[in-house]
Amino acid sequence: MTLNVLWILVGIALVLWGADRLTDGAVAVAEQMRVPQIVIGLTVVAMGTSMPEFCVSLVSALKGTPDLAVGNIVGSDIFNTLLIVGVSALTAPMAILKNTVRKDIPFSLVASAVLLIMCLDGEIGRGDAAVLFVLFLTFMYMTLKEAGTEEAGGDSDRKKPQAAWLSAVWIVVGLACLIGGSNLFVEGATGVAASLGVSEAVIGLTIVAGGTSLPELATSVVSARKGNSGIAVGNVLGSNVFNILAILGVTGMITPMKLRGITMTDLSMLVVSVILLWLFSFTRYRIERWEGAVLTAVFVGYMCYLV
Repeated sequence: MTLNVLWILVGIALVLWGADRLTDGAVAVAEQMRVPQIVIGLTVVAMGTSMPEFCVSLVSALKGTPDLAVGNIVGSDIFNTLLIVGVSALTAPMAILKNTVRKDIPFSLVASAVLLIMCLDGEIGRGDAAVLFVLFLTFMYMTLKEAGTEEAGGDSDRKKPQAAWLSAVWIVVGLACLIGGSNLFVEGATGVAASLGVSEAVIGLTIVAGGTSLPELATSVVSARKGNSGIAVGNVLGSNVFNILAILGVTGMITPMKLRGITMTDLSMLVVSVILLWLFSFTRYRIERWEGAVLTAVFVGYMCYLV
């Protein structure tokens, strides 16, 4: 038991550090190729911050623990929507960008609802995964097209990129840490599940999901305190869409996943969490402290139900 917990801690540390290094290297390469900063932010950085979830879910599916893979994604998105936004709003009322209410939240709701429907038969097959990935490409096209109008003349302050060899080193080191850390993490989580006598789905929805989402929690709380909460909410929702459509899309196309422990209650909670956030966002495009308290309370209640 103790050794498994140690593997989880070491694994998550390697995964998070590796994702950071991989993102640094990828951003530097993109800058050397003269890719616009806004495109880098919407693609390379966004995908880099979701690398922990991607690697943990992919390794879990490949190791024959699909409940851990899907539980990680579903749990991470619930964690993001209820706890991160809730705690951030408790810290300081959060202003919501109109574009977030009109595009990001609805798209996140569509992604969650599509996932729920696909899981009714207890499996995410390659066809299901392909549909998810096509929806992800559609979301990215809409986002980049919208960002294109903001990009003109935005590269004048570009800083000098780091050396190409150093970028390559960080990419290789980052990938190695992600792969190694993910394996340790999955081994530890599976061992803890067996020791405690709980399902891999519960471990995925709680420990694994919380561990891979800790950076988003810290970033969002700091952003809320500094008055940049609108951007933070957009990033959280973008992460949710990427988790469902891209991560489960790619993972499912590589290896179909049969679900045993992930229930309709878990998937319904994912949909309900997005609906709650959407409803609260319509109140003057702000999430007040009392609304943050409601989101946090719903998350705590769901965790109590799981354990």
